[in-house]
Order: sequence, then structure tokens, then C-alpha cells
Amino acid sequence: MASFLRAKQSGVATDLSAGLLPGSFNPDELARYGINSQVSCLAYAPTRSLLAVGTSPSTFSPRGKIYVFGRDRVHRILQPPNPSGGVSYRQLAFVNHSLVSLDSNNEVALWDLETCTQTSKYSYVKVSSLVTDPALDWAFVGSASSSGDVQVYDLDRARPVPFRLGNLAKEVYPREMIGDRAGVAAMALHPRDIGKLAVGYAGGVVGVYSFKMGGVQRWYEPPPAGGMMMMRGKVKLTNVVWHPSGTFLMGGYENGVMVFWDVKEGRVVGVRDVYGSLDDLEGDKRDRVPLGRVKWACKGNNPDDTGLVVQGGWDRGEQQSGKRGISFLDLGPTPVYATSSWEVLGGYVKGKGERVVMEMPPGAEVVDYVLIPRQSPYFDGAQDPLAVMAMLSSGELITMSFPSGWAISPTNMLHPSLSFVHPFVQRIGVASLGRERWLGMVEKRSQGEAILKGGKVGNTRRKMVDVRNVILVAHADSTVRIWDVGFGDEVENPGQLQVDVARAVGRFEDVSVSEVHMAEGTGEFAAGTKTGEVVVYKWGVNKFDGRDATTALDPKPGGLTDISTRAEPSLKEGLQPFVLYEMAQGPISALCVSDVGFIAVGSEGGHFSIIDLRGPSVIYTSPVTEFITQEKKSFSLKKSSSSHNKLEFPTAISFGVMTLEGDSYSSICCFVGTNLGHIATFRLLPSGQSYTAKPAGFIKTSGDRVISLSPINSETGSPATATGQSVAGLRSNVQTPGVLVAVTQSEIRIFKPSTNKGASKSFDDQLCDSARVTHPPNLPPSVVCLFGDRTTRAYSIPSLKEVGRASLSMLDPSRTLSCVISKTGELIAWNGPSEIAVMPVYGSGKGLPVSTDSLISPERTLPPRPTISNLQWISGTQYVSPTDLDLLIGGEGRPPSKRVVRAEEVERAAAGGGGYGGSRSQQQQEGWGDYLVRQVNERTEKLSFVDDAMMKLQEASSGWAEDVNKTVKEQKRGLLLGGLKKSFF
Repeated sequence: MASFLRAKQSGVATDLSAGLLPGSFNPDELARYGINSQVSCLAYAPTRSLLAVGTSPSTFSPRGKIYVFGRDRVHRILQPPNPSGGVSYRQLAFVNHSLVSLDSNNEVALWDLETCTQTSKYSYVKVSSLVTDPALDWAFVGSASSSGDVQVYDLDRARPVPFRLGNLAKEVYPREMIGDRAGVAAMALHPRDIGKLAVGYAGGVVGVYSFKMGGVQRWYEPPPAGGMMMMRGKVKLTNVVWHPSGTFLMGGYENGVMVFWDVKEGRVVGVRDVYGSLDDLEGDKRDRVPLGRVKWACKGNNPDDTGLVVQGGWDRGEQQSGKRGISFLDLGPTPVYATSSWEVLGGYVKGKGERVVMEMPPGAEVVDYVLIPRQSPYFDGAQDPLAVMAMLSSGELITMSFPSGWAISPTNMLHPSLSFVHPFVQRIGVASLGRERWLGMVEKRSQGEAILKGGKVGNTRRKMVDVRNVILVAHADSTVRIWDVGFGDEVENPGQLQVDVARAVGRFEDVSVSEVHMAEGTGEFAAGTKTGEVVVYKWGVNKFDGRDATTALDPKPGGLTDISTRAEPSLKEGLQPFVLYEMAQGPISALCVSDVGFIAVGSEGGHFSIIDLRGPSVIYTSPVTEFITQEKKSFSLKKSSSSHNKLEFPTAISFGVMTLEGDSYSSICCFVGTNLGHIATFRLLPSGQSYTAKPAGFIKTSGDRVISLSPINSETGSPATATGQSVAGLRSNVQTPGVLVAVTQSEIRIFKPSTNKGASKSFDDQLCDSARVTHPPNLPPSVVCLFGDRTTRAYSIPSLKEVGRASLSMLDPSRTLSCVISKTGELIAWNGPSEIAVMPVYGSGKGLPVSTDSLISPERTLPPRPTISNLQWISGTQYVSPTDLDLLIGGEGRPPSKRVVRAEEVERAAAGGGGYGGSRSQQQQEGWGDYLVRQVNERTEKLSFVDDAMMKLQEASSGWAEDVNKTVKEQKRGLLLGGLKKSFF
């Protein structure tokens, strides 16, 4: 009976929701975007061109996850089959077709990137260092315990091996290597000779272990000054880093000091910090923060032109001044070792270039970073880096160019999920654009080289509907990114649009976006700020492409300013800044951009304005209390005493075309809802070349915040929004019978504007946080609401009968007010601080689908690992190949690794299957003794060739000297005889 009465009172004669069955309301979880908890570690694979992100546990994720991102929308999430709570990932590393992870439980796990599953895991004790190499099948695990041993994990066989290095330092320094100082602090493989592993102990010493020799080749000690000598020192080692050519070794200490040793002689060639040389360690009084990650980078393909990338090590006084970013210390070309003095070598490591600081945002510090090399995965991932991605103490990410430190926008460079922490998101909105409109909105922007190029998008369904749900994401740095969230189908335009609100406003401080809205028909966009400005953008070509034409503009409070000169120089075509409206009445609280050239704006200061973009001009502005007070007197409505003490301001705005109550014609209408439950209606009527806006009346609802206003056709149920087609019909006196569906925190109301109260239904148990009239494909319309108890419900029109409800326990209860609902019935809701879920409410109750994207690109192959030079080999340096290392660590009984077998298959296929298999079988039959004999014979043969060449050179030189002597003697004899002839004749 109540439903029948509501249908009569609302003025809607037919059941517009006929056909909606209770079982049809069953939300699916279509997709998730963002990072569900704080980022804990990063890893980049230059060969695969993939980025891995590890996270720590949180309220919304009991265990950390691993996200792997590739090009466009390629992504996979790695989770163990039997997760245990409270585990955070500490380190990630790409090795061949696998990903190696180390978590807070000291568990080393191996993940297959082809199947994206965990293939093995093994627990160690107090892991302090995990070292891998892209070309090797071994992971070296150092322990921080007093045992100080180094264990090895076989990545190919997915198991630990018996090979183990005990505490090498205890044998040489038994008195110093006690307690926690005996543990391994850091390790590093030689960049060219994989047969050498540098092991640094917390006590301060570093030893280079030779796998071929089976022992430590040389020890490296810190200088006996400044409290760093082990006998009396208290400063612990934190880093061990090789020079790219292996000429020098660097040890970093927790007091921010870096010590450089000559690898061949073991001599200290220099001591410095991030500011420069430290010749007087005893007199050093600087209080530095501990060194974090340190990389020895090289430029281009020249490993001898180097620089240090240092996290931490700055003075604590400077930490308060804002220069707490990543330091780049340009060392320049490496001197020729054979011809350089100790002074020259010392001058090189002490550096001559200035310190370049890649500064971080105010209030944030660097926790860790990863370099983004162009191609090579070697030299510890530090060869020819084009960018650096830093992880901040706030939990955000920032990407900067290397080494200049200029910020790189993640727009169209990184997966949209990464943009949720790059930086954090403050506000989201959604617009349902036509497919043709969205396909045409591809911005043209000058950008650098792409960071992520690996992977392949999995098979998806063809497009479902001709509407695309485009999300509007406002970030903390005042940028807004706009992209298609999809329907679980093929995303034909995966690109992102970006607008810089701070640049358009004309200042880069104190700019925070509070409201965003996009016209679904024209693609015009507007953003409101907390300081009371509204920036309007239109699609177009940048007249100032490639140059900064920004000029100082005088403020116009209450007026419009042309800001087309504030277009981004790098943006050739896209959403360009059009006008700036300085409302200056507090934060923008409501914003609506229509498809017919009007924008309505409300502010928390209690003001409301309507802008006509045809001028552009402000055609109406007034305090909310003015037009509501005027109507109050006319209708003699009473206001509650509590409302007198509350400032009233707009909270929801919508444009429509319909016939208002008592009119015989349709008109363009603007509907405004306030925080005190009033809903006002304005008529927009032509006036010369523009329009005028006049209040038509208002009603009072439940007295609380108006959340949503949706005009619909009362006969068909279709949207009665103001579109170009509906406005054009006004010239022919086409009438649109319409009603307005308004949702407040405590009720739904359907009425015919402007003063008819219509029919309503109250929410007795919960407050509504988000609502909208939805029009799903092939389904009738309904009112979908999201409540504070994390339930979503649907109501029929006009009877307002509950069609169905569902509990969404995965949502963040503190952010339900920030959730949005699309016109096609997708709930876009926060299920964590930096992650959203896309859920079609009319589904079949399916959970989140597993991504079918592929992370492995067969065309991306691993380049050969850098190795020692021929001169080094001839002079006696023992070359160890990856196969040799497999034999030294795994023993003779270990079969060839999958990597070797795969490489052989490729080579055999390239060679047509001829001859190679026999050669391999011959090598497999070769024993350890035969192997050594072959190595010695090869070296002796090489040396014999050199000896023969030198003998030939000596013989040639002797012959040349004899010829010269003979010629000189003949010349002397000729001169003597000539003189005698002149004397006698």
C-alpha cells in the first residue's frame, strides 16, 4: 500500500523499474586499482621492463603483496598459496624468468613470472643481505647473526645447497668479530668477475672471497682514525659497493662516511662523505644520518665514467632545511690504473664535481629508491640510468629524472594503480562518456622514454556497451588524472589525461582540489579548490606548444579570467585551461558541468553561482540564504532552531530539461541541494546572446545533507539531463515530463519541481553516504545507495521499494563518503587508503577475477654479462664463467640449469640443429681435473702466442738496428774518403 501511495504522490504513473528482480542485485568485483597498503620495497628489471612493488601488512591486507607492472594496463598480483599474517616484503629481485623475494620472516621465496605462482620458499635466520645476479642461478644469503655465515640458494632447483661460507672474518679478527659485529652487513658480486664476492661484516671489515681459490683473496680495513678502527671503533658497516670496472671497493658506514679501497693492493685511497673529502677524520664533528642504499652508477656504455647515488649521509642540520633527498656525486672518468699515482686515484674517489641533490617534497624523507636503467640489468642495476624512483616515508612514490632530479609525471608512464601513491589521492569522481567521445580524447604530450614496456595484455571480452566509465582522480600535488576504468572488457583507449590545477591557478603552494566534474557529452572539465577557485578546461590544441607563455594576471575576485596562456608547454593537444573563476567564498563544495555550456558552483561559504561559457560570463551569483529566505517568506515555512546556527551551502547540483510544476513549456533547469536539506530550482532563460537564471522555488526535505539529484523522464525513466538534443527541442516546444529523484542522508524523495514535495522513503537504520539513479545496460533504472554500514541497496522507481541489498565488507568504512556511483551502475568505492574497487551492482556475485596478463615478453632476452678483459685474463686473473660457478657451487653432479638448456635450444634452433649437441655432451663428460688441465693449457697456449710475438718483434728490431749501423758506417767511410780526395787533389 505504501508503494502504491508513493507512486501516486510522486507523479509517475508507471513502474519505471519493472523487470528488476531481487536476485538481479548481486554486486560483482570487477577490478581493483591502487596499492592496498604501504609500499615496502621496489625492484626494476631493465630487460623485462617490469616494475615490482612489495607492500607491508595493514588493516586492509593482513599480509603484504607483490604487484608486478608492465606496459599500459599489464599487471599481476603475487600472493603465496597459504598466506600468514603480519608479513612484510623487504627485498625483491628479478632473475631470468623468476622473481626472488625476502620478507620480514626471513623467508626467501621464488616466484615464476610465467605462471605468477610461488614455486618454492625457504626460511633463514636473521637475513641481512640477499644478493642475486640476472645471469646466475644462485642467491647468496648473508646472516646478521653472530655466526655471520653466507648460505646459497639454488634458484634453478628451488632449494638450498650444502655450499656455505662460514664467518670468514672470525679467523683473522677473532677479538673484534664478536656479538652482532660478527654478522654479515652487506654483500656484492664483482661486476665483471662472478667468481668474486665481497662480504662486509658489521664490525667494519670487508673480505673478497674467491670461489676459484676457495678462500678470501684479500681483506680491506677502515683507516685507524675517527673511531673507525675495529679495535676501538663503534661505527658499523652498512654498505659494500664495487666500482663498475672492479678497480675500487667502497665501504659505507653508519656515520655517513665512505671508505674507498684499491682492490688490487688493499690500500685506502680515499675517505669522504656526501659533501666531499674527509682528510681529517679525527677532527670530523659532523653529525650525519646513516647511509642507506648506495649505487655506483656509470654513464652510457662507458663503465669508467661513474658517479655515486647515495641515500642518506647528510648532516642532520641539513635534514631540517629540506635537502634530505638523494645525492648524486659525479666522480667523472676513472683514471688509467696502470699509469696513475695514488694521489690521482685518491683525487678521483674524493670527487671534483658538485653534489647534485634530488630534493623530495616538503615533510618527506627517502626510505629507499631504485634506479631505472635504459637497457642493461648489470652493474648492480646502475648502468646508464634514465630515472630514479624513490619511496618516501609518507608511503608515497616519486619518480625523478637522473641525475637532474626533475619530477617525472606517472601519467602514461606507469600503471594507473601506481598513480594512487604517486602521490596520494584526495578526491575521485566518475563520468560516463560516449565511446566515440572517449576514443577521440587522446592527449598528445612531449614525454621522455617509456619506463615500463614489458608484458602483454591478456585476452579480454570485446567492449560491452558504447559508454565508457571515466574516473576523475585528484591527487595531493593538485594534478587530476582521467582514465577509463573499463567494464572488465577491452580498454580501447588505455591512455590517461592530465591537468595541472596548480599551474592553471597560478601558484604552486596551498592548492588542494576539493571537487571535480566532467560533462559527459562534451568532455569539458572543471576542478574546484579548497581556496575557492574553479578552473575550467576545454579540449583543444595548445597555441603555446613548446614554450612557457605564463604571464602574471591580476586577481578578479568574483570574476572570470582567461588562463589559456597557462597551458602546459609539453601538452600539444588535450584538456587546455580555459577560464578561472575566483569565487573566493571558501572551499568549493559542489560543482556541475553541463553538456550545454553552463557550470554551477557552490562553496562552503554559502554562495552559489552559475557560469555561461558562451561569454564566458557569470550569469548568477548569490548567497544561498538569499534565495531560500525569499522563498521562505512566500511560503511561510518554519525553520528549526538548530538550523539557525548552521551555515547553509550547496552540496549537490544537477542540470536538467523538463516541464516544471505549473508550466506549460519545458525549460533548462538547475537543481541545487544544500547541507540542510533544501532543494532549490532555477530556470535558465535566453536573454540576448546569453541566459539569465531565476529562482523557481524550493522544497524542504528531511533537514540533512543532500547527496544526489537526478532528473529523469517520468514516462520513460531515461535521464532528463540537459543535453544538446534536449535543449534543441525547446525551440520546437518539445515538452519533457520529468521528476527529480533526490537522495539525502536519511531519505529518498521523488517529486516534480519546484515546490511539490512528492513521495519519500526514510532510511531508518543507517545514513546514506553516496547515491545515484543508475541506468544499467538492458535494465530499467533504479536508485542505488551506499550506506555507512558498508551495505549497498537498490530501490525501485517510483514505489521506492527495496529491490535488494548486499554487504560489502571489503570496503574502508572511513571512506564511504568519498565513494561514487556511475550512471551505468558501477560502484567505485575505497577498500583501503590507496585502493579502489570497481563493482557493478547488477551482477552475479563474482569475486575479483585473476588477471590473464602475461609478464614475459619472449623477444626481450638477457644480454651477455660483462666479463674481464683479455689483458686481465692473460695477466693471470682467473676467469669464472656462469657454468664454472655452477660447478664450483653445485658440484659435478648438478645437471645443467634450465637457463642453460633454454639457451642451448635457442642456439641449436638458430644453427639448424647441427653439431652443438655433441659438443655439449663432451663438456658434460669432462671431469673436474680435466677441466683444470684444459684451463691451464688454454692459458699456456695464449702465453705462448704472446711469447712468439715478442720474439718476432725482438728479431725484427735487431735486424733493423744492424741495418742502421751498417748504413752509418758506410756514410762515415764515404765522408772520410771525400775529405782525403779534396786534400790531395
